[in-house]
Amino acid sequence: MPVKILSVDDEMDLELLLTQYFRRKIRKGEYEFFFAHNGVEALTTLLKQKDIDIILSDINMPEMDGLTLLTKVNEMQNPALKCIMVSAYGDMGNIRQAMNNGAFDFATKPIDLDDLSVTIEKAIEQIDYIKKTQQEHSQLESLKTDLAVAGEIQQAILPRIFPPFPENKEQLDLAALMTPAKDVGGDFYDFFRIDEDHIGMVMADVSGKGVPAAIFMAVSRTLIRAIGMQGNKPSDCIHRANELLCAESVDSMFVTVFYAIYNLKTGELNYCNAGHNSPYILKANGAVEVMPMSTNCMVGAINGLDFAESQMQLEAGDTLIMYTDGVNEAFSPAFEEFGDARLETSIGQQQGKDCRALVEGILGSVKEFAAEAPQSDDITIMAIKRKS
Repeated sequence: MPVKILSVDDEMDLELLLTQYFRRKIRKGEYEFFFAHNGVEALTTLLKQKDIDIILSDINMPEMDGLTLLTKVNEMQNPALKCIMVSAYGDMGNIRQAMNNGAFDFATKPIDLDDLSVTIEKAIEQIDYIKKTQQEHSQLESLKTDLAVAGEIQQAILPRIFPPFPENKEQLDLAALMTPAKDVGGDFYDFFRIDEDHIGMVMADVSGKGVPAAIFMAVSRTLIRAIGMQGNKPSDCIHRANELLCAESVDSMFVTVFYAIYNLKTGELNYCNAGHNSPYILKANGAVEVMPMSTNCMVGAINGLDFAESQMQLEAGDTLIMYTDGVNEAFSPAFEEFGDARLETSIGQQQGKDCRALVEGILGSVKEFAAEAPQSDDITIMAIKRKS
């Protein structure tokens, strides 16, 4: 695209001088000139030609002088439009005022066309830089919008209706939340009905942050849910998910997973912990117990592994609390870690609350501790309580 230059001068011979001097650039399509003879004509041209790059304007003109024109141009708030002001050498007062009012540069009459050519080239460099910056800013704004939409979609694919199984409300209470550190996150929780008596529950944390982790999160959630809903044992479900994720692994990404199948009638919990944080049990009497540490590898890291599973019993009034390391590894402004001890204390303080209030209470404890410190990792919490 040619650089578009608007010359504004009441001296008619300047048009001939410019077109003659820059004839080669005009023929090559590098420059395109427009001409006006006062500020009013210049503004009319600017309305028609909205992509003018450079205005070469005399200061002393009838109807509207160059200083007034410069003021009008400034009101357009187009940083990529550069004004080069022209006046007699003795008119330094007006030239200085023009420079103070935002003119890019100036030239004195009689115009040294070689010097003017250098000034125009210098203005073009600035214009190109500004346009590139504006383009990058637009791209960043577009990306920011896309990430915000992606975050909304990611939240939408996670279950959000609590309690989720109204037909079992006398037996079970369940609630969860996920607060990403960025627009999109790598944590996820999930729960789904397997059959009349069993539900599957997942708490997981993908390695890494941002968009790659979010994509891996979506794939992992879909695989585990699809395999789990077929009624596979937790260890078999994780084994199969590991095989599939290892086959498609990119940049050595992996996911830690706690997957459990809960029996609504008996309270029995069969689970497989693949490298994830050990959940807690808030007992009916208020005691807080941590489950055994995982001996399994994370999912998606090494193919061909077998995964062990375990069993435990939830008694009436007991609550299982699953979480990701964004909870216990949250930092205060003094870089002190929230830690396991504070987490256990916070869990104990939630005694007697329903699951929704419980997960919100733990999140509140973490936020109160972190205060103004930036959130460094996704925070995800899920709780399931056996009511009868």
